[in-house]
Amino acid sequence: MAHVVAEPCFNCKYTDCVVVCPVECFYEGEAILFIHPDECIDCEACVPECPVAAIFHADNLPEEWAGYKDLNAEMAPQCPGITEQKTSMAETHGQCTAPKR
Repeated sequence: MAHVVAEPCFNCKYTDCVVVCPVECFYEGEAILFIHPDECIDCEACVPECPVAAIFHADNLPEEWAGYKDLNAEMAPQCPGITEQKTSMAETHGQCTAPKR
C-alpha cells in the first residue's frame, strides 16, 4: 500500500514533502498534490515533512477522507510530476484552512 495525500493539502499545497521523496512519486494538481500509488515505496520520508499533516498511509487514512485513496490513484497519472519545492498556495493566496503543525 502507498501513502495518500488527503484533504488538509487542499488549497495549501505545501511542497516540503516532494523534496524528500526518493522516488519522485508526487504529482501536482491545481489545488492539491497527489502521490502515485504504484511509485510510492512507503518510506514515510514525506509524512513528517508535511506542515499540515495531510499525508497518510493508505491503511491509516481517516474514514472521512477515504475517497482520497482513489483520487490520488486517478489523478497522479494525469498531473505533472513535482520534485522541487515551490511557494505554497497558503503563502501566495492565503486560502489554506488547515492548521500548520
